[in-house]
Amino acid sequence: MDIRKLILVLFLLALVFGVAESFDYHESDLASEESLWDLYERWRSQHTVSRDLEEKQKRFNVFKENLKHIHKVNQMDKPYKLKLNKYADMTNHEFMSTRSSKVSHYRMLHGPRQMTDFRHYKTDNLPPSIDWRTKGAVTGIKDQGKCGSCWAFSTVVAVEGINKIKTGELVTLSEQELVDCDKENQGCEGGLMEQAFQFIKQSDGITTENYYPYRAKDESCDSSKLNGPVVIIDGYEMGVFIGDCGTELNHGVAVVGYGATLDGTKYWIVKNSWGEDWGEKGYIRMKRDVDAEEGLCGLTLEASYPVKLQSNNNRKSSPRSKAKDEL
Repeated sequence: MDIRKLILVLFLLALVFGVAESFDYHESDLASEESLWDLYERWRSQHTVSRDLEEKQKRFNVFKENLKHIHKVNQMDKPYKLKLNKYADMTNHEFMSTRSSKVSHYRMLHGPRQMTDFRHYKTDNLPPSIDWRTKGAVTGIKDQGKCGSCWAFSTVVAVEGINKIKTGELVTLSEQELVDCDKENQGCEGGLMEQAFQFIKQSDGITTENYYPYRAKDESCDSSKLNGPVVIIDGYEMGVFIGDCGTELNHGVAVVGYGATLDGTKYWIVKNSWGEDWGEKGYIRMKRDVDAEEGLCGLTLEASYPVKLQSNNNRKSSPRSKAKDEL
């Protein structure tokens, strides 16, 4: 397989940041408690956040602490910027409890990865950049909501991509089918992409989002929807992310390309599942070729991708799209 086709790859990240639509503030907003309250009210109005009086005071205090952190980081000479976003009055614990997945827990349950195939590719002739978005192999940004289903979203990104590469057709697939029907994973409580690939393979494919739309919650598996057409970070706002984030994996994303800035900083193009009002319209650029073997935020510790073996069909008649977790 052409190494350039492997860039639609799933990764698990150790996240210490969230991302969303930017909300500008000025130095004058930090001058007093009154100006901070005014800023908070404007932020609430933009994001239509409703709080009762007691909760509002608590959230305001969290908002102030997050604002201090954002302001401090932006004063430093870093290649990325932070801004206030729709998560700005949430603590890091609250954010991660609804937007992350307990990767280490599921790795313990399922045991070590089964490395069935690993190949080194010569990379001398790779182009300086690849962006599968410009090749029409990436669907629009989605939002997992308050459900720890990042594993399902990142799985679907890779399957949508390999289907487009093999068939020429870009089809939006169903994350909710994985959340409801993949019993090796735990729906909104988290899961592993390799298990999701196995589910898709054993189920002879995965249906479309139109047939099985996303609900952002655990529901019973709706088998009536399975016979349709099938195929198989807190304040980041822009720039190449190089921040500290550790290697305790807790979030699944998909790499859809790579490139370099004008000053030569190399980065991965990463598709997230927190909506278009996160980061760079739903994406984040993360530094690549770092010294750590595990990559920035543990990016390379749990990489996987699907391989499409068959054409798309109805489940009722014959096997649909086949996906194989092949590393």
